[in-house]
Amino acid sequence: MTTTRQGTDAVRTLHGLEDERSSVRLRAALAVGTTPDPRFVGKLVERCAIEPEFFVRDMLTWALTRHPVSLTLPALLQEVASDNARARSQALHTLSKIGDRRAWPVITRALLSDADDDVARTAWRTAVVLVPDGAESALVDVLVTQLGRGGRETQLSLSRALVELGEVIVPALLAATKVSDPSVRAHALATQRLLRDPDTGFEFAIEEAKRVVALGGSGQEG
Repeated sequence: MTTTRQGTDAVRTLHGLEDERSSVRLRAALAVGTTPDPRFVGKLVERCAIEPEFFVRDMLTWALTRHPVSLTLPALLQEVASDNARARSQALHTLSKIGDRRAWPVITRALLSDADDDVARTAWRTAVVLVPDGAESALVDVLVTQLGRGGRETQLSLSRALVELGEVIVPALLAATKVSDPSVRAHALATQRLLRDPDTGFEFAIEEAKRVVALGGSGQEG
């Protein structure tokens, strides 16, 4: 009787993850995370790739972190190679929450420069979490190639990722302040400012950096 009831509950929960109402999907994801069951891992990963609501996706990620890494890691690594940008982004986000450095090899240069801004931003954040000791400089070398990319949100995400890596970013940022592209120079200067003074708002830092660049300065004076 108990086995039958458990099977019925599992089917009900699986259906809940696909319900048209986001509140039902949220409760279903919460239920899966509260009572982890290996049978749900595949469905959770699958749902992450298509779930339109951010707060539900975040609950799906939490539910996955409640399951054994031996089950979740292979499925998530496979998703990172998906043609679906949301699948790549959410898989990366979940890997960052799990924090298992065995996932590091999947963080490739191609992923860090993904054409989709959401994927790239998530890849930057995940890379900072997973980077092995001693590999920080190589990661910085790739990240600085993305300076000047996108709008404020994307640039802020990159600056935060770089600053999280600490002083290892200083030489690469200095070099970037001397390139010909003014957007790259401004972004590098703003990131330098955030590294020196984390309490500085990014909006202020980037506007100040743009003024410096427009006036022909390097930001290294004085």
